[in-house]
This record gives sequence, C-alpha cells and structure tokens, in this order.
Amino acid sequence: MIRNTALAAVTALALSGAFATTAFAEPVDYAFDKTHANITFTINHLGFSTAHGRFNTFDGTLTIDEEEPANSAVDVTIATDSLDTFYDKRNEHLKSKDFFNVAEFPEMTFKSTSVEKTGDDMLKMTGDLTMLGVTKPVTLDVTVPKLGAHPMSGAKAVGFHATGTIKRSEWGMTTFVPAVSDEVDIVIDLEAAQK
Repeated sequence: MIRNTALAAVTALALSGAFATTAFAEPVDYAFDKTHANITFTINHLGFSTAHGRFNTFDGTLTIDEEEPANSAVDVTIATDSLDTFYDKRNEHLKSKDFFNVAEFPEMTFKSTSVEKTGDDMLKMTGDLTMLGVTKPVTLDVTVPKLGAHPMSGAKAVGFHATGTIKRSEWGMTTFVPAVSDEVDIVIDLEAAQK
C-alpha cells in the first residue's frame, strides 16, 4: 500500500511537471531571413494591366508560440524609399507627395494585434498598418508551409505566405482613384530562423 502510494505520488509529480512545461512554454523569437523574403503588392492600372511592386528594405521582430498561436506576434518596419516597381520614372512618382510621400513619411509599420488559428497550418492575423501618418487595421490570411529544422543550418525555421487587400484611400492616398485601383493586393513571403 505504501509502495503504491509512493508510486502514485511520483507519477503525479512527473505528470504535473510535464504539463507545467507545456502550459508555461515560452514564446520563441525568430529572426527574418531577408534573403528569402518578399513584401510585394499589385494594383490594377486603368483596367488594362496589373502593376507589380515591392519594398526592398524592411526589418522587424517575430515571436511564435506553437502551443498558443494567439500569443504570437509580428512587428515590421518598411522603408518606403525602398519601393521598386521596376521602372525608375514611376518609382519617382510613387515616392512623391501624390502617393507615399517618402520625404515626410520614410517608414510604414505593421504591428499585429491578434493571431487566430483558422485551420491546419492556417492563421488569420490582424494588425495596425501605419502609412502616411494614418493607422488602420488590416487582416492577413496566413499559410505556414513549414515549421521545423532547416535542412541546411539545422536551426528551427518557419515559412509564411500572407495575403490581404487594402483600400489605399483609407490612408489618404487618393491620387488617380478610381482609374488606378483603390484596392491594393498585398503578398508577403517570409522565412525566419529561431534566434
């Protein structure tokens, strides 16, 4: 009887320790692999074509809680002057006061406010996008293609594919609306490695 009681106590202690480790697992910080990352956008041009662009300079922080995705977070700062639409004259116009006004607003930011798991390897992330001095919520649909050991470095790594749509006029960017579409489609692809 004493032996059984002792065994039960040890088992209970071991189980409680295991559950405590899981319950109190700390979120993990990841560093962006900017050699395998793109922040891109597309916009309809006069109904004839789709114009593509990207931002070449950005940085930020990423925290992942695998047990509780709601505790995960991302905070990204983008240099607006790094905008590239593959045509210098158009880049100059987009950087002017008509659009991104990079002289007055050299950065735009996205800070997540909530993360919700919506399916296997799928998340819905809502955050505050600040652009041209205006902050408004944006929701991104996120797919996580892979989370695990990187085959080359051995470090734990993660990939993301995020999509969303905004109306640029809501941030005060109204030049040529609606001839040049108000709606802007955003696509973000990113790899990150555990710090």
